This record gives sequence, C-alpha cells and structure tokens, in this order.
Amino acid sequence: MEIIDVSLIDWSRAQFALTAIYHWLFVPLTLGLAVVVGIMETLYYVTQKKYWKETVVFWMRLFGVNFAIGVATGLILEFQFGTNWSNYSWFVGDIFGAPLAIEGIVAFFMESTFVAVMFFGWNKVSRGFHLASTWLAGLGATISAWWILVANAWMQHPVGMTFNPDTARNEMVNFADVALQSIAVNKFFHTVLSSWVVGALFVVGVSCWYLLRNRHSEFALRSIRIGAIVGIVAVLLTAMTGDGSGYEVAQKQPMKLAAMEGLYQGSQDAGLVAVAALNPAKKNYNDSVEPFLFRVEIPYMLSMLANRDMHAFVPGIKDIIEGGYELPDGGKALSAREKMDKGQQAITAFAQYRKAKHQGDDSLADASRKIMENNMSYFGYGYLKDVGDLVPNVPLVFYTFRIMVMLGGYFCAFFALVLFLSWRKRLASCRWLHWVAFLSIPLGYLAGQAGWVVAECGRQPWAIQDILPVNAAVSHLAVSNVQTTFFLFLLLFTILLVAEISIMVKVVRKGPDKSVTES
Repeated sequence: MEIIDVSLIDWSRAQFALTAIYHWLFVPLTLGLAVVVGIMETLYYVTQKKYWKETVVFWMRLFGVNFAIGVATGLILEFQFGTNWSNYSWFVGDIFGAPLAIEGIVAFFMESTFVAVMFFGWNKVSRGFHLASTWLAGLGATISAWWILVANAWMQHPVGMTFNPDTARNEMVNFADVALQSIAVNKFFHTVLSSWVVGALFVVGVSCWYLLRNRHSEFALRSIRIGAIVGIVAVLLTAMTGDGSGYEVAQKQPMKLAAMEGLYQGSQDAGLVAVAALNPAKKNYNDSVEPFLFRVEIPYMLSMLANRDMHAFVPGIKDIIEGGYELPDGGKALSAREKMDKGQQAITAFAQYRKAKHQGDDSLADASRKIMENNMSYFGYGYLKDVGDLVPNVPLVFYTFRIMVMLGGYFCAFFALVLFLSWRKRLASCRWLHWVAFLSIPLGYLAGQAGWVVAECGRQPWAIQDILPVNAAVSHLAVSNVQTTFFLFLLLFTILLVAEISIMVKVVRKGPDKSVTES
C-alpha cells in the first residue's frame, strides 16, 4: 500500500474546509432571505400597498449581493473534488457526480433565470409573474441545496451502489436510494430550515439598527414582524429535524454520536449531556482517565434519542472499537480490528481478481471476487493502520455540538420575545433589544458553522463512511502546491467577503428607496 504524506492530507483537508466555511457564509443568507422576500412580495401582491414594494426591493438588493458571491465560492468548492480529491472522484464519481450535475443543470439555471426577472422585471412583467419569479428563484436555490445535500448525505451513508472490480469504481444501481434516503431528507430540512433562521436574524438585526438610528421606523417594524415570524417557525422546525438527524446518526454513524456526547463507555438508560466540561487529560479511549471534569445529564434522553427507547443500549467509543455488543438486528458488533482485517481481505482479493483477469484465470478470478464481495462493506477499513484512527476529535465535536444546540435555544427565546414585544407595541422603544438583535446576526452563522463541524469532523477519518478514508481519497500532489493554493484561496475569499460586507453596509446605510413606490 502506497504511503501518503500526512501533511498532504492535512493541507488538502484544510483547503477544502476553508472553501466550505467561506461558502457557507453566503448560502444560508441566500436561502433565508429568499423566503422573507417571497413573503413580503406576496403581501404586496395581495394588499397592493406600495410600502410593501419598497420593503421587497430593499431586501432583494441585499439578497442579490449575497447570491452573486455565494455562487463563485460554490463553484470552486465543487472543482476541488477533481483537483485535491481525484482518487475519491474516480472511485465514486459515477454516483457522487449525478446529484451535482443535476444541481448545475436544473437548479442553477432555474435560480439564475428567475433572479434576472426578480431584479429587472418590475416594469416589464405582470405583478403575478414577478411574484412567481421571486418564489421560483428561491425555490431554485433550495433545489440546488437539495442536490448538494443529497451528495453529502451519501458520503455519510453510501447506498444505491455496487463496486465494479473491472473498472475499480463504485457504480450507481438505484438512483432513488441515493436521492431519497432518510439521511438526505433529514439533512436537507435541517440545513435549509436553519438557513431560514439566519435570514430571519439578519432581517430583524438590520431592522433594529434602523430603530437605533431612528430611521425608517415603519419599514423596520414591518420587516421585524415578518423576520421574527419566519424565525420562530424555522427554529421550531429545525429542532424537530434535529431530533430526526440525531436518530439517523445513532443508527448509521454511532462513532459520531459517541463523540458528540463524549461517551467512551456505552450503557443502557443513557442520559443526554446537558452541561459538561471534558477532562483534557483524557487522551485515549482505553485509558482509565475520567472523560468529564463535571457533567449534568438529562436521564434516559440519549437512549430515547438514539433508539426511540429510553432503556436501549447506546455504544460508546470503547464499545465501537472493541465490538461485541448486541446490534439492533440481534447480531454482535464486530471490533475495529476485525473490520480492518476484513477490509484488508477485500483489498487483497481485489488485487488478486485484477491479476487473475489479466492472466485469464477465470476460476481464481471468480473465487477472488467472491471473497471481495463478502468483505466489501469494510473495504475502507483496510486502509487504516491503527484502530485509534477511527476516533474523531472528541472535544471539537462535543463542544461544537453544544454551541449549535444552545444557540438554537437562544434563537427560539429571542424570536418569541421579539414577537411578544411587537404584539404589545413596545418593540420600537426597547433599545436594549435592538442592540441584542443587531449583535445576534453573527450567531446564526456561528450555529451553522458549528453544525457542519459536527457533521464533517464527527465522521472522520472517512471521506465516505466505511468505504473510503481520507488518506486513500486524496490526490497525489506536491504539498507545496496545496499550501500555495490554500493561501491564494484564503486571500481571494477574504477579498470577496470584505467586498460583500462593504457593499451590503452601503446598501443598509442608504436604506429603502422611497422612489420605488412611485413606479
């Protein structure tokens, strides 16, 4: 097996993480503002009150700035699969490329077409057609997110495929399994709904800035009411889909769940950690050091979340490594070492099959293929050297998960308070809340980034769960090349981010344009 430079893997992961982090600064606001703007224009269409058009045009401008820059970072992200992760692209490109191709052909063209009507069609098409275009542009962006999240969900739980030893590639056999598996559905709703929260926070926060400056007060109060309604609905639905996502993780990625909970030793009647501090002296899953300095648990809740049974057994990191515990289907879990042995058998049998086919030995080829197919579900384990490689960065996953959850609780309370004060006609005079709302805008982005850290770092070392680890997925490049492009991307994305923020700040300072109500 060829040895891959560890620094190459680390720099390639860092470059992809950099691009993904920057890209996700733009995507959630696009998805969130699309819904807010659609609701506002619907109110304009129904009421025919000109001030709603003024409101729509203002938020649409901010949507447009964010949308344009988000597209640029997304394209670079997709290209990196071919540049930095070419082994991955070769191994599963037949499957992974399908949803990305659909996203590019259908969703991207759909959203770009109707975005043009949104911005330039006010006096060229009917009000009804313009309203439809606004919703369709948002729908196009959401459909785009669907196909990207389908691709990501497949990496978390690869289904609908078979390995072809003659081409050395995995090939799709059931598109519906790939596109409609439960992880993809949950991930889509959880991600999109959380993006609505970001859009709602942005609208409420910017509007409260106007109240602090005593400018455009009626416009701001209208926008706050719409933003807060979208926000509270989105937060509650996000929590519901988060429960579904937690169940899916428990069933398909138990190591990720164990890292999220800092659970080293599994148990029945497992409690969910509410507040805790990990013990930094805990270095190994198998040492005798206590994993927590302190913790407060919600009794039975983890068992209920993971298995819909408050008394069910939830495996910890040590259990998953050592195996032997009972699986839901009644079987016994294999140890990590057993899985690694099976993976090595699959890799060896694959090499023997290729050699036998080349030599025309059909009998040996058939025997080798049978061994390979019997062990193929553990193929990726054959590339691992140490069972400890299967344990992700527990503190990183543990704390980012709690940041995400705590911020979700904060957003729920925040939007509820804003709606209450709006209903009591006291929002305009509550200046402390205006500051809180304005300063809460970055927290939506922080929650989203924390969620992605949990999702992606929690499944390490896998590029594709159980099938392909990152050390086998990376391209064979010079480390210096990856380092150079990392810093080039860092500079480029930072310039784009600064440009976007400066343009949006100018739009916000200018405020809504009263002249649009005259057209």
